[in-house]
Amino acid sequence: MRVTGYFFALAAGSLWGTTGVLSTALYAEGVPLTGIGFWRVLLGAVGIAAYGLAFDRGLFRADRTGWLAVGLGGGALVASFEVAYQFGIAGAGVAGAAALLYTAPVMVAFLAWPLLGERLTPLRLGIAALVMAGAALTVTGGRPGFGGLELPGLAQGVIGGLVAAASYAGTTVLARWAVPRYGVVKVLFLEIVGGAAILGAVLPLLGHPPGVPSGAGAWAYTAALALGTVWLANVFYFAAVKRIEATPTAVAATIEPVVGTILALFLLGQALSALGWLGLVMVVAGVAAGYLREASR
Repeated sequence: MRVTGYFFALAAGSLWGTTGVLSTALYAEGVPLTGIGFWRVLLGAVGIAAYGLAFDRGLFRADRTGWLAVGLGGGALVASFEVAYQFGIAGAGVAGAAALLYTAPVMVAFLAWPLLGERLTPLRLGIAALVMAGAALTVTGGRPGFGGLELPGLAQGVIGGLVAAASYAGTTVLARWAVPRYGVVKVLFLEIVGGAAILGAVLPLLGHPPGVPSGAGAWAYTAALALGTVWLANVFYFAAVKRIEATPTAVAATIEPVVGTILALFLLGQALSALGWLGLVMVVAGVAAGYLREASR
């Protein structure tokens, strides 16, 4: 049972690790950065809705607070994450964006102090310093290669990665309040439905309508991104949590940036220097140590 749980957790992290290379393939197909997130969450929401229609009609029922706090508030966080993370991948590379994203647990620790009353201990501060230093080394230890595509620069990538991390940290803090009330799957569904609706409404107003992917290749990559990184990865993650504790599940899922970096190396030619690899190890070790410490407490 536990071995199966770890397998599911590793599978979830590995699927999340494909986000960077699939997104880069979509850049090459001419899909705008701002539109990728919209189609990713929209198709993911359709998949979860199909699950709800078949197995759990209660998925669609929530009170007003749930729709406002999780659907609207969480949806806004999802929307900002989806756009910002694409800029992070394009500007800082797959490894750099993943490392920046994994500063989210650090942000959660600082947000949880005033919002949830969770104490900010010296150990948490030490882990925060380790993760932030590792992220900095990873970003400066390699530059993205995209075959001549004209994409955002490193500064925009770093800003995008940090905004994505802040958005993810916000959804984590929100989940600590919402999941005990509504359940994991319903919270995920409300957030991505809200995120798709907000992106669909806001992007055209900003002059970046999420155009329909053109060509079989673009649709194949879009479907893989939605099916793998939204729907299937979360199914695996939930299956892992049912079999093993949440902390080892989260630790096993930190394989995500490692998988992303290896795929980017072999498929995109995005190589990291020795310092870049050291930084990536520091990020993964720091996040995993934080999860393990929380479990021991």
